Amino acid sequence: MAPPILSLALPSETGRVLSIQSHTVQGYVGNKSAVFPLQLLGYDVDPINSVQFSNHTGYPTFKGQVLDGQQLCDLIEGLEANNLLYYTHLLTGYIGSVSFLNTVLQVVDKLRTINPKLTYVCDPVMGDEGKLYVPPELVSVYREKVVPVASMLTPNQFEAEQLAGFKIDSESAGLEACNILHAAGPSKVVITSMHIGDNLCLIGSHQKVKGQPPEQFKIVIPKIPAYFTGTGDLMTALLLGWSNKYPDHLDKAAELAVSSLQALLHRTLTDYERVGYNLQSSSLEIRLIQSQDDIRNPQVNYKAEKYN
Repeated sequence: MAPPILSLALPSETGRVLSIQSHTVQGYVGNKSAVFPLQLLGYDVDPINSVQFSNHTGYPTFKGQVLDGQQLCDLIEGLEANNLLYYTHLLTGYIGSVSFLNTVLQVVDKLRTINPKLTYVCDPVMGDEGKLYVPPELVSVYREKVVPVASMLTPNQFEAEQLAGFKIDSESAGLEACNILHAAGPSKVVITSMHIGDNLCLIGSHQKVKGQPPEQFKIVIPKIPAYFTGTGDLMTALLLGWSNKYPDHLDKAAELAVSSLQALLHRTLTDYERVGYNLQSSSLEIRLIQSQDDIRNPQVNYKAEKYN
């Protein structure tokens, strides 16, 4: 009898990411927006599709299937049975139900029994511009259960308000929200988009020693007069990718991530304008494949300004 195969998965020099996010057949959101960039940056990425839809839900109609908590458990058990559950990173994005989110928390525990150094990067997708687009009960699950076990959080302004429990209407309020979230768990917090005057502002915060003041910075980003889908999912993937390459320099990782994303968005605008598309008519599908050079080797055109 042949000896049992313990694992066919060779260790990854850069990292192996388990990414639990949505999937669309057409277009780039969720895993479709995150997996390819991480692969370009050298990571092995294993996607679990929390939903499989024909297209994103901003279109007039969509069809597809939703994965439930038990089906997620089945996939994890299959990996575990073959000794394939060693991951350096877990990445999660949009999750639509409390039961699925609770199952994700079980996955975090299981992965950390196998690799206690697992980095959990959580994009707490709940809403934007003052509106929730998940059931309200998810907010407390994120705040009370997910934030304490996350290594890095990447909320937008509205999501940071939900987690911190107060209105963020200034840079100083954004920094205070980061401090509150650090106290709850994660050592790295990036508020990916705050509206400050005519610009967007990314605020990053890295607490290198628990209980000590974090290193904090901002990156000012000019607003683009169009709406894109999948940008938040892409931004979180880029932050994971670059922050793992520069673990002690979140500001540098954020500069690279922002510069990649902005180059991609400008390429998307140019391509749509070239064919005469009305940029204000609906959300634009990002030009991900066409921007792979900007993902792999971004030119840093957006610099971090440190607060301390």
